[in-house]
Amino acid sequence: MSQPPTPPQSESESKPYYVKPGKGDARFNSVIAALARRGVSFFGSAELSVPGRKSGRIQRIPVNPFTYEGNQYLISARGHSQWTLNMRAAGRGELRVGRRVRAFTASEIPDAEKVALLRGYLRRWGWEVSGYFGGVTAKSSDEEILAAAPDHPVFLISMDS
Repeated sequence: MSQPPTPPQSESESKPYYVKPGKGDARFNSVIAALARRGVSFFGSAELSVPGRKSGRIQRIPVNPFTYEGNQYLISARGHSQWTLNMRAAGRGELRVGRRVRAFTASEIPDAEKVALLRGYLRRWGWEVSGYFGGVTAKSSDEEILAAAPDHPVFLISMDS
């Protein structure tokens, strides 16, 4: 919302790709999360809760769960964000919309298996997240999407019974 994201970094750079939210983004995210806690979901958004990998305290952020071929995924448009690092460490989390809280386990998808998922995600959410994909869109070639895949963690989430 505030400043344009930086393009994905090359493999030779040491830090993983991440676009830090600007002040406007942080405010927008806090409004979307607050609405999700109160039961209002915009286009399927939910509040993700995941334990912090260092503190153990619950971290909360709005996310756009994505359903593809009957499975649900969480995809990080901004790259290797804190919630993705926490999700890798915890392997679990919760999605909340109002009083409905769904606990899940998560497993990260390998880059080679992300092409169809990222293409579908960009079809669904491209209007909101396309700036974080360095020019890659739902219409990009498989090779272009595969090249962007390492910059965008994808987690398959399985709801607990």
